[in-house]
Amino acid sequence: MNRYETVFILTPVLSEDQTKEAVVKYKEFLTKKGAKIVHEEHWGLRKLAYPIQKKSTGFYHLIEFEAEGSLINDLEVTYRRDERVMRFLTVRMEKDHIAFAESRRNRKPEEAPANA
Repeated sequence: MNRYETVFILTPVLSEDQTKEAVVKYKEFLTKKGAKIVHEEHWGLRKLAYPIQKKSTGFYHLIEFEAEGSLINDLEVTYRRDERVMRFLTVRMEKDHIAFAESRRNRKPEEAPANA
């Protein structure tokens, strides 16, 4: 089994409930296909580097999982069929990438600067 990381951007016209529903859909898709979800992060509404479908923001979500390579094609076909997904990227994580991701998760949040 390989470890993968997928990031997808959902359209900003969705409500919070619709965004959560889309994320749950993809998590359930992965677990039903035999993947083990290792970590997930919701990055929230962020500005895009360039407009996509005449939209300048989108809801970002990251899911890190372990699965067989054959699952990736099915996942990406599902992304393409979903009109809520504006963009996606799935990469296989090498050992250095895995170590960096784990160290980033385990790092304590830095102190916020005091407002004067």
